[in-house]
Amino acid sequence: MIESFKIGDVEFKNRILVASGTFGYGDEVPDLVDISKLGGVVTKSLSMKPRDGNPNPRITETASGMLNSIGLANIGVQKYISDKLPVLKKYDTKIVANIAASSVDEYCKVLELLDAQQRVHGFEINVSCPNVKEGGLSFGTDVKLVSLITKELRQRTRKPLIIKLTPNVTHISEFARACEAEGADAVSLINTVIGMAVNIHKRTPKIATTTGGLSGPAIKPIALAKVYETVNAVKIPVIGIGGIVSWEDAVEFFIVGASMVQIGTANFINPATGITVAEGVKKYCENNGFDDVGRLVRTLQTNKTISIVDSWL
Repeated sequence: MIESFKIGDVEFKNRILVASGTFGYGDEVPDLVDISKLGGVVTKSLSMKPRDGNPNPRITETASGMLNSIGLANIGVQKYISDKLPVLKKYDTKIVANIAASSVDEYCKVLELLDAQQRVHGFEINVSCPNVKEGGLSFGTDVKLVSLITKELRQRTRKPLIIKLTPNVTHISEFARACEAEGADAVSLINTVIGMAVNIHKRTPKIATTTGGLSGPAIKPIALAKVYETVNAVKIPVIGIGGIVSWEDAVEFFIVGASMVQIGTANFINPATGITVAEGVKKYCENNGFDDVGRLVRTLQTNKTISIVDSWL
């Protein structure tokens, strides 16, 4: 049974990753779970300087999901390199550094520092960040800026470059095509969906920033549709994210065309979810005659005469 998958020159032992922001920096959980059984760990977002993030409350549960507005709180790239990376050297899994920034220049500087670290195997670029030079609007909702970021970062590394796309746009495939055109090795999607929750007794928002990012099982149908749209638009690998809590969920993503998947909110319930998903996917493939997980990818049977856009009308 072949479970491994390559992005660029880096081979992941299986197709299951844990998502940024749900697994810390990778060094906090080895006492709870054997991370060597994962394909890789995507770190909490890293910026040039430490960030305190948004004020509390910044997390609340919702029906079948979680709403958060953490504000990219992190220890900063320098402290990550000095304090976290040495600990990760003893673990046999790939480390993908997630980068967040408020300017194109910051993206580049953080990547350059991390690119020099042998223990960092690749990068996932969070473009759902506020662009301070453009009034705080998200980089990820401007296809020209996503293209520019991809182009600038591609020039600065030969390691796998993955762009993490926001679903809060009309056609996510346009952004995926822009990333592909500028040399991205893969795209990951979806990031969280904009949401809101209200305390009816106080008549106030349940999180301090009023709106935040919705994740968890509630967004899986959205994520599947966005992945399906994207795999039909680009040739580079698509990494599926959104609401995966079981191996059955992961199999759905593979069938619609995802080459890899990331486990996110489920890690807060059980940090070993990624391992049980990997084991379940392997068993499913064996039981259904697939000698390679890759043979399961993009096996969806559908009416090809109906376009994705037409199906929404």
